[in-house]
Amino acid sequence: MGKPTGFIEFQRQSEAHLPVAERLKNYREFVLHLTDEQARVQGARCMDCGIPFCTSGCPVNNVIPDWNDLVYRGNWREALDVLHSTNNFPDFTGRICPAPCEAACTLNINDDAVGIKSIEHAIIDKGWEQGWVVAQPPAAKTGKKVAVVGSGPAGLAAAQQLARAGHDVTVFEKNDRIGGLLRYGIPDFKFEKSHIDRRMTQMQAEGVTFRTGVFIGTDSNIGVANLASETIAPEALLKEFDAIVLSGGAETPRNLPVHGRELSGVHYALEFLIPQNREVAGDGRNPISASGKHVIVIGGGDTGSDCVGTSNRHGALSVTQIEVMPRPPEQENKALVWPNWPLKLRTSSSHEEGCSRDWAITTKEFIGSNNKVEKLRAVRVEWKDGKMSEIAGSEFELKADLVLLAMGFVSPVQKVLDAFGIEKDARGNAKADTENYRTSMDKVFAAGDMRRGQSLVVWAIREGRQCARAVDEYLMGSSVLPR
Repeated sequence: MGKPTGFIEFQRQSEAHLPVAERLKNYREFVLHLTDEQARVQGARCMDCGIPFCTSGCPVNNVIPDWNDLVYRGNWREALDVLHSTNNFPDFTGRICPAPCEAACTLNINDDAVGIKSIEHAIIDKGWEQGWVVAQPPAAKTGKKVAVVGSGPAGLAAAQQLARAGHDVTVFEKNDRIGGLLRYGIPDFKFEKSHIDRRMTQMQAEGVTFRTGVFIGTDSNIGVANLASETIAPEALLKEFDAIVLSGGAETPRNLPVHGRELSGVHYALEFLIPQNREVAGDGRNPISASGKHVIVIGGGDTGSDCVGTSNRHGALSVTQIEVMPRPPEQENKALVWPNWPLKLRTSSSHEEGCSRDWAITTKEFIGSNNKVEKLRAVRVEWKDGKMSEIAGSEFELKADLVLLAMGFVSPVQKVLDAFGIEKDARGNAKADTENYRTSMDKVFAAGDMRRGQSLVVWAIREGRQCARAVDEYLMGSSVLPR
């Protein structure tokens, strides 16, 4: 325990942000990590609880009290080692994880939680700055070959763990760059892609081979998130490799099948976000522009927030985000929900940049002329006993030049699972448990969104690590990899 009275003496200090006017001019990250002294003070607030609920609240079970104490004492190198012992990519989670660990922090019962995520961010940034993040190639090779299909956080975590265990690992990605939805789904202002690039360099030095533009299946025509120039049938992969890990993201969006859905200007969120990330990377202009338009974002989650931030950077005339669920409370009842993830109103940095928000609204129709959307007709709803009903006489219209559907994702790409002939669960995910991650087909494993459906980056990393251990046990009979 760093400082027994630290949680009494010091207040939580959040990371600083660049001013809105400045950050709207570009797509660069604008969150500034804590200084060494600020991180030390935040580490001092950790109470070293007898039962550290933060650790169980974290999907990868980060040993949070240990690295909080190490930062407080100035032992940054050791803190980085502890952080990496459970998480392959804290540079990812330190930026885009919603921090369920902080919701579970004991101090959060009656005070502000320890700034765990900000300390993690500071540790990994210092690790890169000091040159402490280096390749860890295996001492010996096993001669076994593993294919990882999908290069998002689950696939990258599995690949790195398996390579460090001595296996020859090849990562296949259908797009032209590695990273999956990390690369193409999350805007650069939240997560710059250089973080993926330097991890790729590390993993290549550890023996991982990356193959981009390769779709594993039979029909590569699966929509906007695919630039595959080569298709490999599952049979060929099964013949060449000793094990296969399916780790693609949940890319099948939830549709809104109402009248006028076919009008120009109504798009899935990823049809807007993916080309924008490509434009930032220098791959040509985004064909969808929010400049000078009244933008409606349907869906109140992270993807909707990303659409808001991107629209503001385009120079939208107005941005309105609507959600079918009722407005959450400003503050959760901590005595009732702690240490679980609470339902409460969450305002993102994108909302702070400019956005009107409304709740308990359902869309009835898109209205337009000359095949272009011009308005959205909606009605207010009320929820009772988990059931939604429309409020009579509450219909209204919103001006809409661009509508972005950000209502979540229903499943991974079905054509991949169908090509392998894998048994699926009721939600269209690969059916596999969290003990051995095996699918119904021999040699084929599944992890991350491919197995659990749409989820957090930190859950994907956890499943990738656990799946890697299961694959290692399958190939070698036992494993020294951690779960």
